[in-house]
Amino acid sequence: MDTNGQQGYEPSSTEVFSQIRQALEIVHSPQSTNEARREAQDFLEKLKGTSRGPLFGHNLGSDRSQPHIVRHYGLSLLEYSIRYQWSEYGEAQKEALLRWVLELSQTIAQDDPSFLRNKTAQLWIEVAKRSWGAEWMDMDTRLVELWNVPDSPAHKEFVLSVLETLSDEVFTGDDPVVSFREGILSKACVEIFTPTSVLVEVFPNRQAGPEVRHGHEGWLTRIAEFLKLCISSGLRDSQTESCAVKCLATMQTQLPWAIPKAIIAADAVEVLCGGLAVQSADVQKGALEALHGMYGRINFNDTEFHDLVVPMYREWPVQLFKNLFEYSQVDPNDIDDDKYLVLKKLSELLASIGEYLARKFDEVPEGTDVDPFLHLLIQVAQHQSLMVSIPAVVTWGKLLNCKSVSKDRFTNMIGPLLEIATTRLVRYEHLPEDSEEPPLLFLMEDTDTMPERHAFLGNYRRFTCQLVEAIVRLRLADAVTHILSTTDQVLHNLYPPGEGLNKQNYDKHSQPALRVDCQFTVIEAMLKGFKAWKTANSDREAIGSIEANLEAWCNKLIEIQFDDPVIRKRCLQLLVYFSTTALSNQTDFMLKVLEHILMTWPNPEPEYKAFNEAVKDLQGESMVELQRLASEMPDHLIDVYDQISHRVNEMLASGVLDEKRTIAYKSFLFIIVHRTDKINVDAKIPRLREFIDPVKSQWQDTTIQSSLGSYPGFCELLGLDKAQAYLAKHRAHEIQDWGSCPLDSEGLAIQAELEERLKTLPLRATKSFLAFSVERLSRSSPAFQASHALWQDGFTTILADVLRFLSYAHASHNPQNWMGVPPDMRSMVDRVLSDRFWQSGISEGSKDDFYARVQDKKGTVEGFASTVRGSVRFVRETAYSIIYCMSRLESLFYSDSQLAEPLAQSFFADSTWLSTHQQSHLLNLVRYLVDDCPVDCRQTFFPHLLEACFRQTDTKITGEWARMEEQKIISADGDSALKEEMKSESILRQVTYTATLMVADFLDPSKLNPRTLKPASEGEATVKYPTLRKFCLMNQQIVEPLLVFCAHGIRMKDTRCCSMILRLFVSLVPEFSSDPPGSKKAALPDVDNSPMSPEIASVIREYISTEVLQACITSFHEPYFVDLQKDLASLIASIVVHYGPLTTTPRNVILSLPNVKESDLERLGAYTAKPGSHTRQQRSIVLDMLKDLKGVSVAEMGKMVKSTGFGNSNRGRKPTRTKMAQAFMEAAAPAQGGNPLDSQPRGGTPDPLEGVSGLFDG
Repeated sequence: MDTNGQQGYEPSSTEVFSQIRQALEIVHSPQSTNEARREAQDFLEKLKGTSRGPLFGHNLGSDRSQPHIVRHYGLSLLEYSIRYQWSEYGEAQKEALLRWVLELSQTIAQDDPSFLRNKTAQLWIEVAKRSWGAEWMDMDTRLVELWNVPDSPAHKEFVLSVLETLSDEVFTGDDPVVSFREGILSKACVEIFTPTSVLVEVFPNRQAGPEVRHGHEGWLTRIAEFLKLCISSGLRDSQTESCAVKCLATMQTQLPWAIPKAIIAADAVEVLCGGLAVQSADVQKGALEALHGMYGRINFNDTEFHDLVVPMYREWPVQLFKNLFEYSQVDPNDIDDDKYLVLKKLSELLASIGEYLARKFDEVPEGTDVDPFLHLLIQVAQHQSLMVSIPAVVTWGKLLNCKSVSKDRFTNMIGPLLEIATTRLVRYEHLPEDSEEPPLLFLMEDTDTMPERHAFLGNYRRFTCQLVEAIVRLRLADAVTHILSTTDQVLHNLYPPGEGLNKQNYDKHSQPALRVDCQFTVIEAMLKGFKAWKTANSDREAIGSIEANLEAWCNKLIEIQFDDPVIRKRCLQLLVYFSTTALSNQTDFMLKVLEHILMTWPNPEPEYKAFNEAVKDLQGESMVELQRLASEMPDHLIDVYDQISHRVNEMLASGVLDEKRTIAYKSFLFIIVHRTDKINVDAKIPRLREFIDPVKSQWQDTTIQSSLGSYPGFCELLGLDKAQAYLAKHRAHEIQDWGSCPLDSEGLAIQAELEERLKTLPLRATKSFLAFSVERLSRSSPAFQASHALWQDGFTTILADVLRFLSYAHASHNPQNWMGVPPDMRSMVDRVLSDRFWQSGISEGSKDDFYARVQDKKGTVEGFASTVRGSVRFVRETAYSIIYCMSRLESLFYSDSQLAEPLAQSFFADSTWLSTHQQSHLLNLVRYLVDDCPVDCRQTFFPHLLEACFRQTDTKITGEWARMEEQKIISADGDSALKEEMKSESILRQVTYTATLMVADFLDPSKLNPRTLKPASEGEATVKYPTLRKFCLMNQQIVEPLLVFCAHGIRMKDTRCCSMILRLFVSLVPEFSSDPPGSKKAALPDVDNSPMSPEIASVIREYISTEVLQACITSFHEPYFVDLQKDLASLIASIVVHYGPLTTTPRNVILSLPNVKESDLERLGAYTAKPGSHTRQQRSIVLDMLKDLKGVSVAEMGKMVKSTGFGNSNRGRKPTRTKMAQAFMEAAAPAQGGNPLDSQPRGGTPDPLEGVSGLFDG
C-alpha cells in the first residue's frame, strides 16, 4: 500500500478514477445491460484488493468535487482494506490508514449526505476495533477535539455515532474482531465513559493501565449535559432534535452496563425524564428506550435503588408516563406501529420499575406516595392488548405476594385487578377468525404462528391465575363472594332473552361456553388461593364458613340443567376439582358429585353432527373424572364401596355399555380398592385379582396365542387379510380420490368387522389396569407393592406377547409384508397407513372442519383405509403404553437379562418403515425406558437397545432430510401439494428435535445415576457405576451410531436441532483429549470416574477430527447456517485446540481449505495449553480465519456492509421483540407425572408435534 499521499499518483491514476466513475454510472444506470453492469461490478470489486486501493479510496473520499456516489465508493475501498487487510499491513501502513480516517472525520460537514457521514464513522469504528488501546492511544482525545468543534452539529453526531456503535459492539455485539480484543476494549470503554471520581470511588485499589481517556468528566456526563442543553432549548430546530435523538440512542447502549454511580453522577434519570416531557415523538421514544435499557437491570443495591428507582415513583415522572401512555393509544383495527411499540416498551419499563418495588418495598423512603404509580400500573394491566397488559399482570402478581407489605396495603386496588382476571381468562384462540374483539386483533398483530399464539395465551392465563390466587390469599372472603356472585350472573344469563341452544348450528366454542370456561377457570384459581390461605392460617371457624359457602354454591350448580354438552363437561370438571381440593373432607358432597357423574350420560343425537361430537366428548370426560375422583378420594369411597359396586354392576349387567365404558367402570372400582389406605396389602390383593385375572386370562386364549405365532396369523386376528384382499380386488391403487369412492356392502362389512375385532383383543384392558396399577405411585407405597404382587404371575409371558403385537404392527408398514396384495399394487401401502392430521397454519379450515371431513368420508375407500390404519395404530401405540407401564415394575422388567435383544428387535426391526410422524412416540418410549433403568441393569439392557435405536433413527431421519432436499428442487404441483410438503417438513423438524433432545438427555453431564435394582447388602462394598453419559461414550457398540447421528445432525437444516448438536459436541470434545475435564473433578462416592480406554478415545478423536470437522466446515459455508456460524466456529476451535497436540488430522483438514494460511492456524496454538480458556477469542480466530468461506444469508446477498446511522438507534440486527416479550412467547415446561405416552390430562400441554392440534383416531 502506498502511504505517501500525492506521491502515490502515477500517470494511470486519472485514468483509473475515470474508469471508476464510468463503472459506477453503469452500475447505477437503469439503462445498463446486465452484462455491462456485471463487468462494471467486477472491476469495482477487484480494485478493492489491489495495493493502491486504499490510496485511491482516500483521494476519492476526500475530494469534495467528486460526485457523492464516487466518494462513497472511495470510502468503501478504505473500509475493505481496514476490515480485510489490516493484519497484513506494517506499522507505517496502519498509521497512514489511521491518519486518513482522522482527516476524513475532521472534514465532515453538515451538508454531506448522511450515507457519507455514516461511512466515515464506520471507518473510525473499524480502526478502533483493531487498534484502540494498543497502537492507537489518543482516540478519546481525538473524539473530544471533534466534540468541541464550535457550531458543528455534524461533528457532535459523528462522535455520538462512534460512541454508540462502539458501546453496542463491545458489550452486546458478535464481531469476531471485538471478541478477540474484548478485554482491552471493554476496559477502555468503561474508562472513557465513566467520570474519574466514580472510578476512584468504586475501584479504590484498581491498577492504572494505559491512559486512554481525555479529561475527567467521562462521556456519559458529557452526553447527559449536552442532552439537557438540547431539551432546555425546546428543540428549537431539526438539528437540535436530531442531536437529542442521537444522544438518547447513545445512552441507550451505555445504561445497561454503566456503573450505577456514574449514572447518578450524570443525573441521567432527571435528564431522561425531561426527554419524555418534550413535544417530539422521536425524543420521547428515545428517552423511553434509554430508560427501558437502564431499568431492565435487576442488580441495583439499596443505595442505587434509592437514587435511581425511587425518583420514578414521584409525581412528575408518573404523570409523564401517564401522558405518554394516553398519547400512545392505538386503534386495534388500524394500529399505528410506532405508537404501539411505545406502548409495549412503556409497559415493560413500568413493570421493571414495579418489580423493584416488589423486591424493595420496605426500602422506599417514608413520605413517598407510590399509589399514583400503582394505579398507572393497573391501567396498563387493563389495556386491551394482552402484550401490553402481561408485563403489568406479572408485576402485580409479585407485588401482591410481597411478604414485607401489609395485606391491607392494596385493598383499594383489588377490585380492578379481580375484574381484569375475570374478563381476560377467555380462550381467545377459540374465537372466530373474523372476531372483532380488540384483544384478539392485537394478538394477531403480535404473534406470527399458531403455536406461538397458544404459548403466549397459556402464559397469560397462567400469570392471570396466579394473580387471582394472590388476591384470594389477601382478601379471602371478599374475593370468594365476588367471584361466585359474578359466576352466578354469567350462568343465569348465558343466552339473550328468548334464545337458547341451537343444536342445528351447534358450535362447541360458542360465546356462552367460552364465558363459562372463563369463570370456571377463575374459580379453579380461587381454590388454589384458598388452599394456600388454609396452609398459612389456622382459623377453623373462617375455614368452615368458606367451605360451607362453597358447598352450598356447588349444590346449586348441580341443580342447574345445562343443554350444552361442553358446559356440562366443564361443570363435571369443576365439581370434581371442588371435591378433591377445597371440599375434600366433605364425604356427602363427594358422593353427590359421584352420583351426578354416573347420571350424566346424555344420549347421542347423530342427526346433529357437531352436537353429537360434543356429547361423545362429555361421555369420555365423565369417565376420566370418575377415575380422577377414585384416585384422589379412595378412602372416602371405600366406605360406601358396596353401594357403588352394586350400582356399577347393575350398569355392567345391562349390556348397553361399550368396551371403553365397561373398562372405565371396572377400573373405577379397581382404583378405589387399590389406592385406599384403609385395607392392608394382603387383604387388597385377593379383591384386586378379581379385576386382573380376567384380563390375564384373555392373553391365554388359544386364538390369541396361535395368531401371534406368525405375521399372517396377526393379520387374520385383526382382519387385515380381508382388508388387503378387498383393496386389491377393487384396485385401490388406481383410484385417485379415495374420498369420493363409496364402499360397497362388502367393504362396509369388512370395515365393521375390523372395528369389532379390536374389541376382542386384551390390549385396551391390559393398558388401563396396568396404568392404574403404577401411575403416580411411589415405589415404596403399599399400593405399588400390591401392583407388584398382582402382575408378577404371567408378567414375562404377557410382555413377550405384547412385543409380538408391536413387532407385527411395525411390520405392517413394510409393503413387502402385504402378501394379500400383488407386488405391483403395494405402492398404496404407504397411502393406507399414513396418518391424516390437521396442522395449524397449514391445513385448510379449522380442526373441527377437519374432523367433520374425516367423519363424512367414513363410508368411502378413504374411510376404509382410515379404519385399517386405525387398527394398526391402536395396536402399536397401546403396546407402547403397556411396555412403559410394565417398565415401572422395575424388578419384573429390568431384571430379565434376556429382554434387551427382543425389545430392540420389536422396536427397530421395521421402524424405518414407520412414517416420520410415527417415530416420535417410539423415541420417547426409548428415552423413558433408559431414564428409568436401574443403574446396575444398564450393561445388559442398553447396548442392544441403544445401538439399534441410534442406527435406525439416523437412517430414517437422515434419509428423510435427503428426500426433503430433493423435493425442494422440484416445485410443488399446486396448492394442495405445497401444503402437504409444508406439513411433512414441519413434522420432520419436530421428530428431529425429539431425537436430538433424547441424545442431549442421555449425554447430559449433570444427570445423576438412578438407584440400583438390588440394594447393597450390609457390609458389602459399594459398587461404583459410570454416569449415563460416560456409559454411552465408553461403550463402542453405542458410541459409534450415536456420534454418526450427531455428525449428520450438523448438516440437517434445522437451526434449533443443529444448535443443540453443536453445543453437545463442544461439551464432548474435551472428553477425548489427553486431559479430559472429569479427571480433575472430585469424584462422587457412587460414580465410576475411571478414564476412558485410550484406544476408543483415539478412534473417536479421529472421527471428530475428520467427519465432524468437515461437516462443520460445510455448514459454515452454506447460507442456511449463517445464524449458527458462531456455534460452528466454537466447535471448530475446540477440536483444533484440544486435539492439535494429539493428532495432525484437524490441522490437515483446515489447511486443505482454500485461502487458509498456516500463520492463521498457528494463532490457535497459543490456547492448546489451556484449551478451555478464552473460548470467545478462539472462536473469533476461527471466524477470521474462515472469513472467505463464510456463507451469506440470502437476505444479505448483494447488500452493503451495515454502517452506523445518524439519529437511528435501531440498527438492523436488533430483534423487533424485546427479551421479555420473547419469553412470553415460549411455552412453560410441562408438568411431570403419569404415563407420558398417553394423551395429556385436562390442563396439560398440547401434542408434542409443534403445530399439530390432533390426529383422527380411526
